[in-house]
Amino acid sequence: MINILMIEDDPEFSEFLGEYLAKYNMKITNYEDPFLGLSIGISNFDILILDLTLPGMDGLEVCEKISKSYDIPIIISSARGDVTDKIMGLQIGADYYLPKPYDPKEMYAVIQSLLRRSKRGLKVEEKSSLFIHEESKMQILFNKEALNLTQAEYEVLSALISKKDGIVSREEIVSKCESLTDSYSKSLDVIIGRLRTKLNDNPRKSQYIHSVRGLGYKLTQ
Repeated sequence: MINILMIEDDPEFSEFLGEYLAKYNMKITNYEDPFLGLSIGISNFDILILDLTLPGMDGLEVCEKISKSYDIPIIISSARGDVTDKIMGLQIGADYYLPKPYDPKEMYAVIQSLLRRSKRGLKVEEKSSLFIHEESKMQILFNKEALNLTQAEYEVLSALISKKDGIVSREEIVSKCESLTDSYSKSLDVIIGRLRTKLNDNPRKSQYIHSVRGLGYKLTQ
């Protein structure tokens, strides 16, 4: 199942597109309110379809926020035909600009193309990654050596690895870790500190685990 996040203030249009894509094992979750769309677990989705004319926030601003914090293919789907919008959207992180109206077959083709590209990029990253996550063994290798991790350390590092060089919020890390319950407690900071020690990662000049002020953590792989 391909999970698609859609931020679109026309529910009839999103339902129409969703019914078509469902035939190809694709599920759309739509948010009409861009603030709600930004607050959910974006990393749980495979691709984003984004309208530009939204209530309370321009779609270009949404695009910029998401592209800076998440590694997810972005398709702008908009009736705004100004070439300036198209150029700006592509410059700030969108992967494709599909003007409305369009045939849903065209959207399906664009999604397939972007997913193929992202999978090719993923394979390259995995080959060169310093971290290898062997989920079946519940084990993480660093520089081809198995790390000796506690359950909490394993869960936190797994959450960071899953983002592939993207920023993971404290809330998102906690939601993926059974050992943690409160994103505002010091427990997460303690675990991050222990992981840095095991990676010989100086927090003042971090090579691997980076603190991103106000957003969360990012693992350089």
